[in-house]
Amino acid sequence: IQACGVNLDEFNPNNIEGITEKYALPATYVICPGALTKSKGPQNVVEASTHYSDLAETIFIGDGELRDPLEAQLGKRGRFLGFVSNEDKAKLINAATLLVAAPEKKEHFGIIYTEAMAASVPIVAYEGGGVNSIVTPETGVLTQRDPKTLGEEIRTLLLNEKKRASMTKESRERAAEFYATEVLGPRLNQWLLGFIKAH
Repeated sequence: IQACGVNLDEFNPNNIEGITEKYALPATYVICPGALTKSKGPQNVVEASTHYSDLAETIFIGDGELRDPLEAQLGKRGRFLGFVSNEDKAKLINAATLLVAAPEKKEHFGIIYTEAMAASVPIVAYEGGGVNSIVTPETGVLTQRDPKTLGEEIRTLLLNEKKRASMTKESRERAAEFYATEVLGPRLNQWLLGFIKAH
């Protein structure tokens, strides 16, 4: 039950030791975690990157059947790191400037959004589904479901340092209040106990 929450020690803006050197990361990058399959939408992020690649690289973590064609399409605008350890995944998110997600279908819940918030990383993602209840205007930007709009919104946020700074603060606070393991575990336990007693 406790696993449903996000670990605030693991996903933490201070937990980045050694990650920049290990992957030769640029100072500014957008991260896109997830399987490289059509349903997860990495192709949408690759297309969106044409609108902001002069400002930030796009780093993909995860693997799948789309890797080769997308790598060719992405070119020098970013990199695919493939599968990484859970520890490295957390650090890569923690050190990112923004997290982006553009799944083809509206998902009920995405753990990456709560992980980004815990890491104080603003989110730019396609609207719709569970993300609408997780990402608020104070913690990120939800866009129309097309790569051009996504890319333009990423560009706008990359250029607005003041807004990003405000979002980083709000994100961590929201994650701690609503999505931390310490918060969600007991809440779910209480709900289950109530459910059992009622039946």
